[in-house]
Amino acid sequence: MNQPYGVVLLAGPSGSGKSYIARQTGLPVLCLDDFYKNGDDPSLPRRGDLVDWDSPLAWNAAAAVETIADLLRHGRAEVPVYAIGEDRQVDTRLLDLAGSPFFVAEGIFAAEIVEECRRRDLLAGAYALRRSRSTTFLRRLARDLAEQRKEPKVLLRRGVTLLRAEPAVLGRQAALGARPARGREVIRSVAALTAGHGAGK
Repeated sequence: MNQPYGVVLLAGPSGSGKSYIARQTGLPVLCLDDFYKNGDDPSLPRRGDLVDWDSPLAWNAAAAVETIADLLRHGRAEVPVYAIGEDRQVDTRLLDLAGSPFFVAEGIFAAEIVEECRRRDLLAGAYALRRSRSTTFLRRLARDLAEQRKEPKVLLRRGVTLLRAEPAVLGRQAALGARPARGREVIRSVAALTAGHGAGK
């Protein structure tokens, strides 16, 4: 059985299609959004009376990196299952790489752990998914409404805020080491990575 070889981190704005592109690579996928902190965590950042869920401080980066390390060390790990509508972890599940030498870890905060994954020799690649802002806005709103993540007026207001912030979000992710790329480019790059690994064995 092949030993795990590295993680491909996939960042990008909310609604940009990270989960879809991650699945399209054909690799096992770790959802980094499942590492949000619970809603009663006193360390959560706030804007006035509301939790700022768009801040990296609302997310447990250390736990995400340790889970990635466990996956690369053992080929499997127990990972959290987070219910965004309830603002808490509701379960765990076993993620098994089934011998795959690579896997994708995707989420809006993926770029926050690029440097730490590189430092620990876990990183195989890092990308920030780019898509037109209008498409991202509509995809995000449709998804959040369908999943009943929050009240519709809250989702619409948040969607407009994220639409305006998107260039800055991508700029930060690129500065943290995630290369901006379209979905097709990410899929091609990951395919080349896995093909190159297979050719070298």
